[in-house]
Order: sequence, then structure tokens, then C-alpha cells
Amino acid sequence: MATKVKFGISQKVLLMLLLVALVPLISIWFVSYQSISNLTNEKVNQELAAINNDLITHVDGWVDMNQRMLLQNASLNEMQSMQPKLQNQALKTITKYYDWAYLAFTIDLKGNNIGRSDGKKTKYYGDRAYFKQVVDEKQFGKQLLIGKTSGKPAMVLSTGIFDGNGKLKGVLAQAMTLTELSGKIVSNKIGETGFTFLVDEKNEVIAHPDAGMTRSRVDLSKHQALIALKQGQSTTIFENLNGDKVVAVAKKNAQGWTMVSQQSYAEAYQLIKAENQKAFYLLIATLIVIALVAIFVSRRLTAPIRELTEVADKYSQGQLDLKISGLDRSDEIGQLSQAIERLGTSIRMAITRLQKKK
Repeated sequence: MATKVKFGISQKVLLMLLLVALVPLISIWFVSYQSISNLTNEKVNQELAAINNDLITHVDGWVDMNQRMLLQNASLNEMQSMQPKLQNQALKTITKYYDWAYLAFTIDLKGNNIGRSDGKKTKYYGDRAYFKQVVDEKQFGKQLLIGKTSGKPAMVLSTGIFDGNGKLKGVLAQAMTLTELSGKIVSNKIGETGFTFLVDEKNEVIAHPDAGMTRSRVDLSKHQALIALKQGQSTTIFENLNGDKVVAVAKKNAQGWTMVSQQSYAEAYQLIKAENQKAFYLLIATLIVIALVAIFVSRRLTAPIRELTEVADKYSQGQLDLKISGLDRSDEIGQLSQAIERLGTSIRMAITRLQKKK
């Protein structure tokens, strides 16, 4: 048969005090946790987005600078002549003053290479996307590829060469290594675990801290940040192949490329963990203090009651010559002491009367 647990006044007082203190403390902790979580989410998203925006501005500015340079050079008489001897000197000037450009060249409307800055044998470029884009009346063409000349990942920008009547005569193109473009992206560090990478319209790597991924132009279409962006979510949290949680922000630039900044969730949200630990330790310390205070108060409260209970019990056993404490108190305990003293007096008087009658 189960034994029913009985709580004395002191235990009940202790439990009451603990509950009274615990409820608001937990409420405050919960509100604080929610507030810190929201602020941290906002802070992490803002920081990653700011990094992304800065790098996107860098990339767009770099591409725009090279496009303007091509427009300026395409308007030169030497370029409009479509004569290799006249063009080659101007093409060499481009590669001389733009360190990242390893080749500047021109192409006629049939795709044949006319002028070259490197003096090498001409090639056929009619199969290149950057050539077809300009022929199809786009102001600029661009393509990321493995260069036929360098054998390395490269970006080629192009624009049209027009005569005085605005008729397209050929294409001016510049082949560039990705070092200048990717340097700031690759070197960008986000804490201890974060980094940024850039992919093109096909989600193939343009710049990545892993040089091997850049060299082989790895397809990152299955990267969760890119999938989330396609679904309209610029920020996402996912697990990588190692099972670690990652937070990432993705955004497209003016070229249609996507910049992704990501960081370990544990590092990005370490503020929440630290603040929760502080709040937990504070909660435990507060509960200990409250428990000690409650024990002290309950003992101060129940000790006189226990003493009066013992007095009443001894009265019932005939021990009437007892000293009662607390008579000078002005609270309920004092009133109870005075009442028990009167009870003792009444019992003594009644016994005295009975003894006289005998």
C-alpha cells in the first residue's frame, strides 16, 4: 500500500516561495532567450548579407571597368580597320596596362581571329559564346571557360567593333585570369569557419577558397544555399556533408552570377549559447539563494509554531507549569502564544476549583 507523503508547514512554505520565485524567473529567461535569438538571427543575416553585398559590388565594379575599357578601345580607328598590323599595337597596350589580361584579340564576323596581343598564330573563335552573343546584337559578351591559350580557368569579355555607320565589323575580346576577380573573394574570411564563393549562371565555380574547385569549374547546383535561392530564400540553414549545421546567404549580381557567404552555425550563433549559459548559471544561483532564504524564513516562521504545539501537547498531558515564548510579539504568532497562555491559565484555574470542591 502506497504511503501518502505529508508536507509540514515549513515544507509547504518552502515550496510556495520556490514556485513564486521560479515562475517569473523562467518567464524572464524565456523572454530573454527569444530576444537574444531574434537579435542574433538578425545580426548573423545582416553580417553575411553585408559581406555578400560588398563582394558583389567589387565583382560588378571590376566587370564594369573592363567593359568600359573594351568600349573605349573598340572605338579606335586601328580596331575599326580590322587590319592585324594596325590592331596588334593597340591590343598589346591593353595587356600591358591591365595585368590580369593575358590576351586581347579581335575576331571577324566569320569567327576568324584577326589581331592578337601575344603575336601567336591566329585561331578560330567562332564557336565561343562571347563571340555569338555580340554577333546576336548584345552590347557585351562574356564567357567563363578553360582558355585555349592559357589552358587555365579564364573569363573572356567582348564587345562589338562598329564602323562609322554603326555597322558591326568584328568583335574585340579580352581574356583574363580569374586571380584578380577572385582574390578578394578567396581571401575573405568570416570568423574561423566562414568563407565566400562565386558561381556563374550555370552554378559552376568562378571563385572558391578551394583552388581545385576553381580550376575544374565544379558544378555546385546541389549546394543548399543555391537551391534555397532558386526557391526565393536568400538565407538558409542546412547540414553539410559532414553533418555540421551551416548558415548561408546567397545573392545574384548584375551579371547573373551568385555570391554565397556561409559560416558554421555553431560559430555564428555562439552568442546565443554563451548568453544561455550565463542565464542558466544565473537561474541556478538565484534558485540556490532563494532556497536558502526560503529555508531560513520557513524555519523562523514555523519554529515558534512547533514550540507552541509542544506546549499545547504538554498541556494535554497535565504539564501546566510551562514558559511560553513569543508573548511580546505583535503578529499572529504573538496572538497564538497569548491564547495558549490563557488556555493554560484557564486549565490551572479549573483544576484548582476542582481540588477545592473535594
